[in-house]
Amino acid sequence: MDSTPPRTDADSTDRVSMIPAPLGIARDGRGVLTCNTKPVADLLRDAKIGSPAYVYDLDAIGDAARALVDALGENGLCAYAIKANGAPPIVRRILAEGCGIDVVSGGELRLALGCGASPAKIVYSGVAKRDDELDLAIGTGIKSIHAESVEEIVRIAARTRALGKKVDLALRINPSVEVDTHAHIATGHDEAKFGIAREDLGRALDALRSAPALRLVGLSAHVGSQLMSTTPYLACVGILCDLGKSVNGSGFSLQYLDPGGGYGIAYGYEESPIAPPEFVHAARAELDRRGFESLGMVIEPGRAIVAAHGVLVSSVIQPKRSGERRWLLIDAGMNDLIRPALYQARHRIEPLVVDASLTSRTWRVAGPVCESSDDFGEYSLPDPPPEQVAIRDIGAYGRSMASTYNVRPIATEVFVAGGAIVAVRPGRSPQEQVDADLADAKR
Repeated sequence: MDSTPPRTDADSTDRVSMIPAPLGIARDGRGVLTCNTKPVADLLRDAKIGSPAYVYDLDAIGDAARALVDALGENGLCAYAIKANGAPPIVRRILAEGCGIDVVSGGELRLALGCGASPAKIVYSGVAKRDDELDLAIGTGIKSIHAESVEEIVRIAARTRALGKKVDLALRINPSVEVDTHAHIATGHDEAKFGIAREDLGRALDALRSAPALRLVGLSAHVGSQLMSTTPYLACVGILCDLGKSVNGSGFSLQYLDPGGGYGIAYGYEESPIAPPEFVHAARAELDRRGFESLGMVIEPGRAIVAAHGVLVSSVIQPKRSGERRWLLIDAGMNDLIRPALYQARHRIEPLVVDASLTSRTWRVAGPVCESSDDFGEYSLPDPPPEQVAIRDIGAYGRSMASTYNVRPIATEVFVAGGAIVAVRPGRSPQEQVDADLADAKR
């Protein structure tokens, strides 16, 4: 006779609670928010780190970078857009997975080199590079400078003459492709400041012909960010292919085409995104179909590698109730995460532990900064509210766009790998921030 006791709902609940969380920012079977499988609250408590604090999973970031490197194959370069998050532990991990770096300033170039990036795997974009920034790029011998205007080509040629150097160049083309994204992150339309208009390509080639120290090696373009479909991306690839054939037929010999990045992620409210490697596979297939099988391909992802693998932990300062209105006031603000104020972006805001037994209500979550735009929006959260909340998907354009507005210090960053904290970039205390400001102002 079978003596096994019957399964109960409690048994099922126990089994679910034992399910471990995957890598990245996730929840385990108990509803606990984890980073690299470890409870976020435990990581911060054990390290005696207060809030607000950025927490990142380096292993998940490394996996995301490696997936794109593998998708490109040997004849490609995944140039991580360091503007998304330039924290050295993150940059070093991405470099270790075989990536290069896409920079848009002399400071970013110095940071990339300081983190160990090979100059041969660095591309430099940007519409207004200063002479000293161009000199640094030329002197360093990076893979290529992406020129964004005919006038810039003339300036680069002048700097090579002054330095007695030669340099490899790519032309960033404005593809005139409209995308369904926020206006502030659409970069490939006619009114955007970025890139050389297609009708100006002939003038750009003429400028190159008169500058023997400049070698044209590539064409690049970028249609925008948060792409949720390959359609605009492939339209950009098609334009680059058309222009590439014209350029090669004009006496030049291109080494690569670069359709940029912009692969979207799900911030929890958008449609499910296409996996970033699928953009790469589709683009490579189009290049091959158009006769560019031997040509290299460069991509410039940022958000797709880091965004989902960071979380901003914030303490609840207090609730505020007035009639039907409910605010939840937290210690993280637009100085820590400006995307909601700048782009009207919406990030998930959640308790560190989800308890289904608690009653939830709609709260308007706002930060401490003295601006009406320091408002994250309305969220369903427990009442009474938790002591701390997590703002999800801040691995990109969180810390990198942070400021000390209202003399609020930049928050601490915590880097996790192998189930443990492996690095911390401490934030300043308010007094340390004031002392630094006073010291900077001394004559």
